[in-house]
Formats: sequence, structure tokens, C-alpha cells
Amino acid sequence: MWNPDVPQPIKFFETWSEVPGDNYDNGFKAEWEIFIRHLYEGAPFKWTLTEGAKGVQLAEAGLRSWKERRWVDIPALKV
Repeated sequence: MWNPDVPQPIKFFETWSEVPGDNYDNGFKAEWEIFIRHLYEGAPFKWTLTEGAKGVQLAEAGLRSWKERRWVDIPALKV
């Protein structure tokens, strides 16, 4: 049990280890680059307005779930 009055004996950062592999770029930056390339070079862009609306719907459901402290169903998006 954590007690704020007792010093923490575990040095959490010392237990971490480096994970080998690629360095990942900022996801928002990467998606903007894909979108801008789509606008100016005509490159394909797989996310449609409907996919964006689904993302907003999911975010709103997440906030509602948190506020009401319960699972919420996400209805099919009417297009």
C-alpha cells in the first residue's frame, strides 16, 4: 500500500530498460504530413470524413463513459 508519509524505497526509473527498435515520430505530425502530401501531390489519403466522424464519436463516448463511470455503447454512425 502506498503511504505518502513514507519515503518511496523503489527507484522506478532504475528498473526501466531501453527498448531496441525504431524511434517513432510524433503521430499527429506524421498524419499531417500524409494529409499535406495528399493535398499537394495527390497522394492517397485513407481517412475519410466518415472516419473522422467516427473518431469524434469515440472521443465523446469516452468522455461520457468517464463522466458516468460506466461502459457506454457506441451506436452505428448514420451517414
